[in-house]
Amino acid sequence: MNPLAWSFRSRYALGFVVCAGLMGFALYAQYVMNLDPCPLCIFQRVAVCFMGLFFLVGALHGPARGGRKVYATLVLLGGLAGIAVAGRHLWLQSLPASEVPSCGPGLAYLWDTFPLLKMFKLAFTGSGECAKIEPILGLPMPAWTLLWFIVLSIWALLPGTRRNRNTLRPLQASRL
Repeated sequence: MNPLAWSFRSRYALGFVVCAGLMGFALYAQYVMNLDPCPLCIFQRVAVCFMGLFFLVGALHGPARGGRKVYATLVLLGGLAGIAVAGRHLWLQSLPASEVPSCGPGLAYLWDTFPLLKMFKLAFTGSGECAKIEPILGLPMPAWTLLWFIVLSIWALLPGTRRNRNTLRPLQASRL
């Protein structure tokens, strides 16, 4: 069975299932493996949830061509945000130990204490906990999320670009 031949709803349902699985693994890593998420990890989770939400709504709605582009754009926005955050996270992890920022407060403290823009600036500056590398199957967690953001973004775009082969165009119909 060729997944590229699946319906829009099936593709988007699978996208939702993958996002739900990623969130399930994130919670498993946090509560079973005791890997506490840093602020950048939490932003990556938000991006996965954003993508998953629009995958689910798109699967339930099953829109026509124009609506498909809207859903693809919304999922892609979440994917691009996730790619940016995961890329920043990987960059922080690649820094030499002498250049790693000192550990900062958690996201809850930043949220409660600072205005929104300053909170984002402080969170994206990173902290020592963001530079800590916890490899899973040989890759750090942000590398896995970066890979999944790229795959899911491409997956979201494919159904919107596929033409329905069962529908004849007016020009083709007049030739018959």
